[in-house]
Amino acid sequence: MSEPNEVDLDKPNAARVYDYYLGGSHNFAVDREMGDEAIAMWPELPQIMQANRAFLRRAVHCCVEQGVRQFLDLGSGIPTVGNVHEVAQLAAPGSRVVYVDTDPVAVAYSKTLLADNADADIVRADARDPEAVLASDEVTALLDPGQPVAVMMVALLHFIGDDSAPREMIARYRDALAPGSFLCISHATDEGRPDVAGEHADLYKQRTATPLTFRSRAEIGGFFEGFELVEPGLVFMPQWRPVSPSEVGDNPERMTGLVGVGRKL
Repeated sequence: MSEPNEVDLDKPNAARVYDYYLGGSHNFAVDREMGDEAIAMWPELPQIMQANRAFLRRAVHCCVEQGVRQFLDLGSGIPTVGNVHEVAQLAAPGSRVVYVDTDPVAVAYSKTLLADNADADIVRADARDPEAVLASDEVTALLDPGQPVAVMMVALLHFIGDDSAPREMIARYRDALAPGSFLCISHATDEGRPDVAGEHADLYKQRTATPLTFRSRAEIGGFFEGFELVEPGLVFMPQWRPVSPSEVGDNPERMTGLVGVGRKL
């Protein structure tokens, strides 16, 4: 498959760098160069990204267990193994999934991946515009607003600066959701590794079009206004419903991402 014409091959892209961290193949030399630079600065980055991906899978399973059969994955990025539709549809066949991303590479690859899947699609849109996302043809075709939806904001919000009013953005999605819907968030925080977080944020600010904003536990917790956090609440990634205690390790804070799942009452 050829690359979309509007792809900028001179500037790293956060979605493609993330794909590189996960060992994917949908990235370019400029992305790998930045990824290697970031890993040299922070060697645990690939493990952090894998922990984030593992949280996404556990969160999807949690929502399926609660009866949810509709998923809206905002800032979904480039398709990798263990995507939302793979996890949800394996656990509950017929689950419907809509991905949302602005990156043309992510959208193009997703369209190809989902071509034969009648219950999953992707829309190229900006997650910061909830009304446009929810009114898109893809969302209205697959998701029933009268039934619960799990909204995935996994590794998204730390790429949305305070100037874009993320708390208000989340509230607009929340107000459009049926009772019993879920909000799943993973978000970078500097509370686990303040020694490297600042330098890492500077790298993204200098090299990509999507600066990275680390937020505190209180700030991230505030995103769940109007939702009731399910157990174990807002915790570091390995601590959220691990399959086994060995997954948590001795220093879960070194994964530097806080995660939570909230239910709309």
